[in-house]
Amino acid sequence: MKILIVGSGGREHAIAWKIAQSPKAEKIYCAPGNAGIEEYAQCVPIGAMEFDRLAAFAKEQEIDLTVVGMDDPLVGGIVDVFEAQELRIFGPRKNAAVLEGSKAFSKDLMKKYGIPTAAYENFEDPKEALAYLEHASFPIVLKADGLALGKGVLICNTLEEAKEGVRTIMEDKKFGAAGNRMVIEEFMTGREVSVLSFVDGKTIKCMTSAQDHKRALDGDQGLNTGGMGTFSPSPFYTEEVDAFCREHIYQATVDAMAQEGRPFQGVIFFGLMLTENGPRVLEYNARFGDPEAQVVLPRMKNDIVEVFEACVDGTLDQIELEFEDNAAVCVVLASGGYPVAYEKGFPIEGLEHFKNKDGYYVFHAGTKLVDGKYVTNGGRVLGVTATGADLKTARANAYEAVKLLSFEKSFCRGDIGKAIDEV
Repeated sequence: MKILIVGSGGREHAIAWKIAQSPKAEKIYCAPGNAGIEEYAQCVPIGAMEFDRLAAFAKEQEIDLTVVGMDDPLVGGIVDVFEAQELRIFGPRKNAAVLEGSKAFSKDLMKKYGIPTAAYENFEDPKEALAYLEHASFPIVLKADGLALGKGVLICNTLEEAKEGVRTIMEDKKFGAAGNRMVIEEFMTGREVSVLSFVDGKTIKCMTSAQDHKRALDGDQGLNTGGMGTFSPSPFYTEEVDAFCREHIYQATVDAMAQEGRPFQGVIFFGLMLTENGPRVLEYNARFGDPEAQVVLPRMKNDIVEVFEACVDGTLDQIELEFEDNAAVCVVLASGGYPVAYEKGFPIEGLEHFKNKDGYYVFHAGTKLVDGKYVTNGGRVLGVTATGADLKTARANAYEAVKLLSFEKSFCRGDIGKAIDEV
C-alpha cells in the first residue's frame, strides 16, 4: 500500500514510525512532514490545509490510504473533499469533527444525551458572559469555542481574572475566531486522564490510558501549551473507572454522534477528569493526542494500518487492540520562551545516541534539516520517549535519555510523571 500522512508534528512522526512497521506499507508520504519524519516517509511540500492539492497528489501517486493527524484539516473538511473524489481516508468527516471543532457543540451533545461532564453555559455576547460571571462560583473555567492549539482554556480564580479572560478571548480575540463563542464551565478537581479510541461509526475500541501535562513549567505552573510530556498507562485509570466510562461515556458518545446524523470514523480522544463524584468528560478531540500518541503507539502491538482500514470499512468489531504490559514516558524538549516567543535555527546535538536504541524514541515536533544538520524549527522541538517495565523505570529512562540531547535555550519540565510517586 501507498500511504499519505497529513501533518507535521511529533504526533505525525509517531504515526509514521508505527505505519512503517506494517508489512502493508510499501511507500509512505507525509505532507508537509518534518525532518524526523523523513526517516520513514517522503515529505512533500503541501500544506495540511491545501485540500485540493493533497487530493490531487493522492490521485497522482495512487495513494491507497490517507491518514490525517492534525485537527485543523479534519475540522475544515478534508475527509469530505477526499471522499467526494473516491479517495480512502482515515478520519472523521467535517460534521463529525465538530466534536472537537466546537466546544459548545460537544457540551450541548453531552447535556442532551446524559454524558457526564461539568456544568456550563455558552455565550456569543461578551456582555452576557460578564453578567453571568457576576453571580458565578470561583474558580471557573473559560474556553474558546473553536480550535486554539490546546491553549484556549483559562482557569480563573477570581471575578477580576474571569472578566479579563472574557476580554482576552472574546474582545481581544487572542485565539482568533475560536473566541467568537465561549464556554463558561464549572471548575472540576481530580486526576486528569486521556483515553484514545478507534471508532468506525458504530463500534469503539479504546487504547491504553495516558496522562498529559499541559502547563509549561514544573508544578503545573505557567501558560498552557500543546503538551510538555505524558505517561502511559495512568495508574489512576482503574478497572472500576474503565467500566464506568465504557457504560456511560465511550459508547454513549459514539451512539450520540450517530443519532445526530454525524457518524464518527477515526480517533476520538476522551479527556477525562476523575472527580470525587465519578469520571467526567473535560474535552473531546477528533484525532490522536500529541504527545499522547508518543507513549500510546510505542506500546501498541497491532498493525496500525489494519486498524485504520477497519475504521474506514466499518469492521472494527473484528479487531482486538493489544498493548505491551509495560509503561512509557515522554518528555518534551522545548525552545526557550515557548509557548509565547522563541528563536529557531539552533543545531540539535545528541540524536545519534538513539540510532537502533531499543525502547527509546525521539519524535521530532519542530525540526528541519539545514546542510545535513538537524536544527530547531518550532516551540516544541522533540518528544523524548522511553519505555520500561513500570512507570517509575520508564520515567527514569526518559530523563536519562533527555540528558543525551541538547540545543541552545532548550528547556523541559522535570516533573513529568511525578504523580505516579503518589500511588
